[in-house]
Amino acid sequence: MGDVAMTVPVIRALVLQHPEVKITVVSRPFFKPFFDGISNVNFFAIDLKERHKGFFGLLRLYKDLAPLKIDAVADLHNVLRSKIIRNLFALSGKKTAFVDKGRAEKKALTRAENKIFKPVTSMFERHTKVFKQLGFEINLDNPEFPAMANLSSEILKVTGEKSGKWIGIAPFAQYDSKVYPKDLMQEVIDKLAENADNKIFLFGGGDKEIEILNQLAQGKENVINIAGKLKFDAELKLISNLDVMLSMDSGNSHIGAMLGIKVVTLWGATHPYAGFLCFNQPMDSALAADREKYPLLPTSVYGNKKVAGYDDAMRSIAAESVVQKIEEYLKK
Repeated sequence: MGDVAMTVPVIRALVLQHPEVKITVVSRPFFKPFFDGISNVNFFAIDLKERHKGFFGLLRLYKDLAPLKIDAVADLHNVLRSKIIRNLFALSGKKTAFVDKGRAEKKALTRAENKIFKPVTSMFERHTKVFKQLGFEINLDNPEFPAMANLSSEILKVTGEKSGKWIGIAPFAQYDSKVYPKDLMQEVIDKLAENADNKIFLFGGGDKEIEILNQLAQGKENVINIAGKLKFDAELKLISNLDVMLSMDSGNSHIGAMLGIKVVTLWGATHPYAGFLCFNQPMDSALAADREKYPLLPTSVYGNKKVAGYDDAMRSIAAESVVQKIEEYLKK
């Protein structure tokens, strides 16, 4: 989810700076709301379960895209499926370009020995380089974001009318090494909830996460678990109305950033130096685990590598510092 969300600011900048260009985004139907409202952008939903499944399905996808009279292909994913489609277009004489994921740089950043601890090129810069290869320069210095969405009566039934400050918290991630300990997250939520002007919305999905979110919200009128209560497009509209969002190194952080929301992120086994700092956010918005205590950090790019003795790395991020950063952003 985060990979797709990170393409949105770049594509928005592309069509604003090159209004003669028409873009077709090819992705899973779930991600269509990301691109709603962006001028000159159409969305083609790929059907990976049936029509476009497997190699022969990708051949059908290529044929399905042919009537769109595509002039060039920008592969912002660079995985097996996208490589096949990209190469089919290349064989037909179309100009193609693909993202360089910087694997060598990231390996140097995450290896245990001879670690090179410095920021690698961000994914946003890498995406702009793809379009540059196709002849389109993109400047991300002064980004434009969508207007704050109007909240429907369906959403307002869950959220209530807006007053005071709205804070979103997405406390989950794909790997445990990127998840802030529950007891510390409870401290953060409890402290923020002491201010009656704050309303806190908890994001997640699935029965297990909903159970945890209910526990985190228990006994606090201004803390609302929205998991399972809103459709995805409605969640996006709610996020666009937040004053600040707290997230792990996960897709939710990039969703908030693509909508122009101030985002505070927490980093455990991973690190913002790996190129995934949220779009248009300062480096001090990312609170990382203590490298003096855990010098091997970051241990991986995605948090999928388990390192002995590093299970509690995120405990080195004090709950007080998280609250302080959020309150600092609320005052801006």
